[in-house]
Parts: sequence; structure tokens; C-alpha cells
Amino acid sequence: MRILMVGDVCGRPGRTILREQLPGLRRSHGADLVVVNGENAAAGFGITPSVYEELLAAGADVVTLGNHTFDKKEAMALLDEEPRLLRPLNYPPGAPGRGAAVVEAGGCRVLVMNAMGRVFLPILLDDPFRAVDAELDAHRGRYDVAFLDFHGEATSEKEAMGWYLDGRAAAVVGTHTHVQTADERVLPLGTAYITDVGMTGPADSVLGMNKDAMVQRMLRQLPTRFEVAEGRRQINAVVVEVDRESGQAREVQRIFIRE
Repeated sequence: MRILMVGDVCGRPGRTILREQLPGLRRSHGADLVVVNGENAAAGFGITPSVYEELLAAGADVVTLGNHTFDKKEAMALLDEEPRLLRPLNYPPGAPGRGAAVVEAGGCRVLVMNAMGRVFLPILLDDPFRAVDAELDAHRGRYDVAFLDFHGEATSEKEAMGWYLDGRAAAVVGTHTHVQTADERVLPLGTAYITDVGMTGPADSVLGMNKDAMVQRMLRQLPTRFEVAEGRRQINAVVVEVDRESGQAREVQRIFIRE
């Protein structure tokens, strides 16, 4: 079976190219399950009910989030209502929503998890390594394939998570930095890994934001309003082929489309 993961969708340009490209990508790669990171989908920061519905209409089966999970107040109730909208599972107890979901796809029960790193990120969360362990234990016997979107800043923390879960998850895919990395591989015990899937949104930008405003911020070190850029668009994704019997990855392939 095949899992298609789309990197951070940024604003309206990201949602538009997702709507245009995702159905064809799903067909051409034979994807049984589509996971989309939507934490930047609402004007670059967070998610709203209407934006979530737009991602589902474009073809997402599961939507994951990250450090902008709670930027929009509407997300609080939405996270409790929608079982396939996931926030990082290592938020402290009592946070709205959930960090994992078991979905049926390609004749398999797939445990999709979302966790967030702690290195260089301002939000103080619980240990993601122990949190993922606890989630795997809690769902033991209820899934055939495990998949993790690890939202983090530091390459070292993401790589460590890949090795930590090697043989226990079909894939550990990184999100958050908005720059697709070229280190995709299958680790020795059968876990597909990539440090960052990349960003789906404005191509001529600084991480999806207006490039001129970002340059001025760097030059002057003054507060600058972040606005999603316009112009050319791109979609970044990976597709992971998984053996149904073993739950281990056979192959991982990067996808990069720029208009």
C-alpha cells in the first residue's frame, strides 16, 4: 500500500495548488492514504473549520498540524470534533484534540501520528520520544502500519526520531522547515525517513511569506507583518510504499512540482 504525505500547505496559494494537483498525484502514485500537514493553511498561521473542509475536499484523508495548531481560536472546538484532524500528541494532558488516529486504507489499519520536536521551538511540550512510545503502546493490536509526521526545527532531533522508531514505524517524515530535504531513504529495519517534506504554497517567497517584507525584517530587525506571498506555486510531498504484511517501508520517493 502507498501513503502520500503533502508538506506544509501555506495559505490560499497552497490550498489552490493542492486542489489542482492532489487528485492527479493520488492517481499517478496509486496512493491509498493521503496525509496533509495543514498548520499554515489559514493565511499562513493555523487552521479554521472552512480551511479544514477545503483540505478534505482537495483529497486529504488526515490533516496534521504543528506549532501553529492553536493560532486560530476556532481550532479549539474543531480539534475535539474532528477525529482525523491531529495536533501534536505531546501537548500536555487536557489540550483539545488528539495526536493520533487509526484509519483504514489499502486493506490496512494505519496509525497516523503527529508529534512536535522541542529543540529550537518556543512551545514547551512533553518529550516527543516517550509520547510516541505511549501512543504506540496505547494502540497495540489495533494497527498494521504506523506513520509519524514529526514537526520539528532541528535536523538532529528529526534524525534521532527516525532511528528511534526504525523497525517500529513504516515512516517518520519531518515537517515545519518548509524546505524539502534530499535525504529520503529506508532505514535498515524498514522505516522510511526524510528530514523535511517541504512546503506547498508560494514558490517565490521566504518559507511561504512575502519575500520583500522578510528581507526588510532581516535588514532592520524590526517587527514585520507576515503575509503569504503571491505568484508561482509549488507542491512538495513524499510517497511511501509499505509492505502490508510486515508494516515496513519498501521505498520512499520525493515529489516536487513548481509551476
